[in-house]
Amino acid sequence: MNPGKKPDIMNRMSHHTCFVIAAMLAAVLTAGCAGTPLTPGGNSAPPPPQNAVTLPEPGFEGDVSVEEALSARRSVRVYAEVPLTIDDAGQVLWAAQGVTDERGYRTAPSAGALYPLEVYLVAGSVTGLEPGVYHYRPGEHLLVRVGDGDRRAILQEAAVNQTSVADAPATIVIAAVPERTTAKYGERGMRYVSMEAGHAAENVYLQAEAINLGTVTIGAFDDDAVREVLALPEETTPLYLMPVGRPVPGNG
Repeated sequence: MNPGKKPDIMNRMSHHTCFVIAAMLAAVLTAGCAGTPLTPGGNSAPPPPQNAVTLPEPGFEGDVSVEEALSARRSVRVYAEVPLTIDDAGQVLWAAQGVTDERGYRTAPSAGALYPLEVYLVAGSVTGLEPGVYHYRPGEHLLVRVGDGDRRAILQEAAVNQTSVADAPATIVIAAVPERTTAKYGERGMRYVSMEAGHAAENVYLQAEAINLGTVTIGAFDDDAVREVLALPEETTPLYLMPVGRPVPGNG
């Protein structure tokens, strides 16, 4: 072997190694932007605790068309005194943020597939579910209890005493970790987070209509008080409260 060729061989090997590393990094970054299930919302998902509640498989076909649901959708603030079933609770949670693709894509669009939203269920009267506060995990379609007891009354107080919050058998809370989006898009990312919350809320509206439920979006509440009721992490901001229950005919 010609000793003079060694530097060239070493250089080629070095360049090849750098190319391979760069390609691997690019693949990881691309997967993250595509919303792969391993890193939903750009964050790794720890294994669920032993007391997690696995929700029934959501339905993918219904008797109400999208057009019918759009036409009939109204805000509902008065609910019948009947429990919400765990099947219905799981269905509306899936509509808000359920995973619909093996790459991790969800029912609502997200800027950069970064998924800043976090969804909670404040359950008071849900069959098959103890009263408490639950965090919805889209990837596994399950609930993790983060607070015990029926907290509907104190959540109503946090929502300037809007009675629909305590009257409904359960309330969905749509919250967000804005930094997941602003880390990439800067200040404009806040607009994208608000847009995404609107997408998810409309999904809940339409899904509720399709399965004979009613809901209403509530934005008037004390952020810190809601955080306390749900024991939200410091970086998580509540955006919507959505009471869910059976509508009473003639009452909106």
